Amino acid sequence: MAINKNHEFEELDGIKCAIVEKNASPERVAFLKELLEYNHFKVVVAATPPPKAAPAPKPVAAADGTAAPAVPPPPPPPPSTFTVGVTNVAFNPTNAVYGRLLQTKNGHVVTPAYWLQKEAVSHDEIPYYEHN
Repeated sequence: MAINKNHEFEELDGIKCAIVEKNASPERVAFLKELLEYNHFKVVVAATPPPKAAPAPKPVAAADGTAAPAVPPPPPPPPSTFTVGVTNVAFNPTNAVYGRLLQTKNGHVVTPAYWLQKEAVSHDEIPYYEHN
């Protein structure tokens, strides 16, 4: 059970994982997987389950008293989002980023802007709380 919303656990493909991000695009999954594996975390990616379908509407009776034919619902679309987790259940993405615990391949500390992919290169060597 999660302590709070920022530290969630879930089973992904039968493995207990700390959730890094839900509903991630394939591009985001590739970014997170590369970054976390570089920082020695085992990453597990699973397709986000489709939303639960609404119950089928009841057939409406025609004017002559016969039931209208039921139309089967369309099949669900293939998953386009994924859930990313790491096997280290002590991992918390908020603490990892703001605690400056992750590094990029070029040796810089991962900043919040880099984590959110707002910057292509993490170049901030000054902690966020020391900015003027």
